[in-house]
Amino acid sequence: MERFTISLDEALAKQFDQLIAARGYSNRSEAVRDLIRGAIESDRQRETPSGHCVGNLSYVYNHHERELAERLTGLQHDHHDLTVAAMHSHLDHDNCLESVILKGSTADVRQFADALMAERGVRHGKLNLIALEAEHHHAHDEHGEAHVHYRPAR
Repeated sequence: MERFTISLDEALAKQFDQLIAARGYSNRSEAVRDLIRGAIESDRQRETPSGHCVGNLSYVYNHHERELAERLTGLQHDHHDLTVAAMHSHLDHDNCLESVILKGSTADVRQFADALMAERGVRHGKLNLIALEAEHHHAHDEHGEAHVHYRPAR
């Protein structure tokens, strides 16, 4: 087992200890190990965007920001092939929360999410992806058009 030392200011250490207690860790080491594993897995998922996925992109923005709502809606329309649904919620007089369900190639979904979160005025953006795998090809309509069904990867 390797050991290393980190330094935290008092306020951050107190917040970390509260997090540890809330999540039921018995010590800081266990919590740090899980944080490191999570960061490594997050990087691994970002490395090779392949296959298909479904995703939930959630973000907060100030609806008073000049033309931001129109830009966000325009981006969703420009990527209507990826955008399955969107939900809009008013948090307070100034801020809105949007949650957009996306489906498509992982690379396209990530590129769209990154572009939307990079818009000036978007804050607290987060993309949650679930990898999909092709189930099978079959036809549903009278023309015999085949298509693929996707299910969550195992």
